[in-house]
Amino acid sequence: MRGGLLRAWREGAAAARGLAELGPPRGKPPWRVLFFGTDDFAVESLRALEAAREPREEPLIDRLEVVTLPSPLLRGLPVKNCAQQFKLPTHEWPDTGPSGQFDVGVVASFGRLLSEDLILQFPYGVLNVHPSYLPRWRGPAPIIHAVLHGDTVTGVTIMQIKPKRFDVGPIIKQERYAVPSQCTAKELEAILSKLGANMLISVLKNLPESLKNKREQPNEGVTFAPKVTVAMSCIKWEEQTPEQILRLQHAIGPTLPLQTLWMGNTVKLLDFVEVHKLCSFADQLLNEHGIVPGSVLYHKSSQTLVVRCKEGWVGVKTVILKKKLTAADFYNGYLHPWFQQNSKTLHGDCRFHTLKLTTVKKTKEKEMVVHNIKQKVNEICQTGQL
Repeated sequence: MRGGLLRAWREGAAAARGLAELGPPRGKPPWRVLFFGTDDFAVESLRALEAAREPREEPLIDRLEVVTLPSPLLRGLPVKNCAQQFKLPTHEWPDTGPSGQFDVGVVASFGRLLSEDLILQFPYGVLNVHPSYLPRWRGPAPIIHAVLHGDTVTGVTIMQIKPKRFDVGPIIKQERYAVPSQCTAKELEAILSKLGANMLISVLKNLPESLKNKREQPNEGVTFAPKVTVAMSCIKWEEQTPEQILRLQHAIGPTLPLQTLWMGNTVKLLDFVEVHKLCSFADQLLNEHGIVPGSVLYHKSSQTLVVRCKEGWVGVKTVILKKKLTAADFYNGYLHPWFQQNSKTLHGDCRFHTLKLTTVKKTKEKEMVVHNIKQKVNEICQTGQL
């Protein structure tokens, strides 16, 4: 009861502030828009909003400001760079600029929950351009997980933001998109960002009616797309099939190269290929028993390393071990000492092993805790508090 009264009071207070500063909500364009975003996917929507602000007989937007996140990168986040290029007023989260002076908020790849008080400052609420066909792939990495799981169809959803939880709000507009074969996550991101930007402009052209026709997300088919971690880049030769490894490469490889362990050293693998596309690779060798996952062979005619994994083999063209090496360089410098010409026998150590980052991480965390405890004890001893 008490919680309900407090919420009602907050809503009333926020609405009152909005009306006092904005006046009655506009019933049609041009809109005043506050945009929240960070990455390349979000930039496409920001560009579309800026284009809609250009002078014309019936302008869609007459005010546009941007909220982005702090970044340690010298080059800055893509959205901030784009906003500066367009000379748009920019605010750094948690600063969101002047309160109650916008009709609608727009979020794209922002990665922060907006508070209920902030959402209520916008008469038309806050729209989210989400690159999946919700409720499939709620969360921060929907495009990567669509590629990782081999989705043949994905899409874009324009939804209305709700406080406290990501990607659960009502759907305003949705479009499906067939995922091209062998498409990487970066390539799919570029496609969906343009689709999302066009859908956003379509919604804004008739915003009141679009909101009237919104619908709740179905309870069936909900999946989650958690953040990408470095541990995801570690190939599990015993557990992952060739298809799964190739999908992993398409999903994260261009930005987070896949990793494995070679003779105690971490190596990165690039330029994966399907083994069945390699000419003259003997079928009997592919199915030979006794070769353990991670075993490496060299296919000379195609200059490709061929690695055993679960239920098959996968090809690798490039290895990074201290420096970038072709498959031929890696064979001549590292594999050859364990091979005899035309031999199918592999030395037990002459293979890739699954890199387990969690063990290293836990050890480092434990060392850090011990270090902090020792440091604190020393500080206490020095101040004479014991």
